[in-house]
Amino acid sequence: MHLDVRYPIGLLLTIYGLILALEGALADVRVLGLNVDLYWGTVMTVCGLAALYFARRRTRLHVPPRR
Repeated sequence: MHLDVRYPIGLLLTIYGLILALEGALADVRVLGLNVDLYWGTVMTVCGLAALYFARRRTRLHVPPRR
């Protein structure tokens, strides 16, 4: 059985990023003039989606795991 660690990490980053970005968009709290929650939520969402993309790409290529 082969479990790619990019699936749970990508899913976790995507969910947390969406929650943080949504909270940043709704609360509109600014630190030094920047909406930090919105920016970091967007960054986390993009990184999570990239991890999910690469995990899916590897399984579609059917690369066998090393033994």
